[in-house]
Amino acid sequence: MKTIIAYVNECRKNGTDIVLRGADLQEANLRGADLRGADLRGADLRWANLQEANLRGADLRGADLQEANLRGADLQEANLRGADLQEANLRGADLRWADLQEANLRGADLQEANLRRADLRGADLRGADLRWANLRWANLQGSDLRGADLDFAGYELSCKTIGIKADKRLVSQLLYHLCRKDVQDCPEWDELRNDERVIALANQSHVIADHGLPEIEPQAQEDK
Repeated sequence: MKTIIAYVNECRKNGTDIVLRGADLQEANLRGADLRGADLRGADLRWANLQEANLRGADLRGADLQEANLRGADLQEANLRGADLQEANLRGADLRWADLQEANLRGADLQEANLRRADLRGADLRGADLRWANLRWANLQGSDLRGADLDFAGYELSCKTIGIKADKRLVSQLLYHLCRKDVQDCPEWDELRNDERVIALANQSHVIADHGLPEIEPQAQEDK
């Protein structure tokens, strides 16, 4: 792996492009490497150590990053379209403005990751850990969030979150929070709020057991 690092350093020194397109970099130790703008299209980076690496603006389209360690990496404006990041460690990574369209992020650790303005259209986020992640202004249209953990995440309600694939975990969580709101001047919601099916589904939310929150109870009309 010294040859790869030497090549990267030589490119930096000479001001030439870093081209590692299709390279076999399995298990490579590239921790802290300066790979800004590098061409890594289709590279095999499975199990690679890219912790705290600078991949800002890098082209990683179609790259295989399964189980790679990208903790704390700078991936701002990186092109990860169609990349395989299944079970990758992206904890605390900076993914602002990154292109993650159609990327495979199934089971990835994205805790505390900054995904502000990232393009996640059509991304597979099933089972991903997004706790405390910043998803503000991220485009999630058509993404698959079934089984994903969004606790404490900065998830917004906008046109960019329309059309996501969700499951009972997310629906019951959102419904639980809606039932805990103090809704005023909406008699239609007053009726729905006391529907036993709504209450039953809201009470299936994991937040009750995980965070010690009270179950939803029917609301007396005189309370309104």
